[in-house]
Amino acid sequence: MTTILIVDDEHNTRIGLVKMLCQDGYKTESVANGIEALEYLDEKTVDLVITDINMPKMNGFVFVRKLNQYYPHIKVIMMTACIEEDYDLKLADLGVFECLHKPFKMENLRTIIQKTLTQPFSLRGSNFVP
Repeated sequence: MTTILIVDDEHNTRIGLVKMLCQDGYKTESVANGIEALEYLDEKTVDLVITDINMPKMNGFVFVRKLNQYYPHIKVIMMTACIEEDYDLKLADLGVFECLHKPFKMENLRTIIQKTLTQPFSLRGSNFVP
C-alpha cells in the first residue's frame, strides 16, 4: 500500500487531504510542519510527501532540502497559496515533482499523485515541468 505524508500547518487542509486520500486507498499520515515530518520519517517510511511551502518553524523549502539530504528516494509534491516569481526555479532545484496552487481541485491532486507515483524517479530536478 502506498503511504503518503501530508505536511501542512493548516489543520483543516490536513484533515481534508487525509480523508480524501484514505478514501482513495492510500495509507495517509499528517503532521503540522517540517520538524514534525522529519521526526516522523525517522520512525516510518513513506512513498510520497505532500507539503505546504509556507509553514512556521521550518518552511517547505528548508524541509525539502533536508528531505533530499536524508531521504532522497521520497517523491515530493508541494502546495502553496502564495506564488512568488522564483518559486519555479527553487522547486526545480529541489526536485519537486509538481506544485499545486491553493485552492486546488481534489481531482487535480488525484491526477498529480498518480502521475508522480508512476513516474520513474531520476535525478533531482529532472522531473519538474514549470
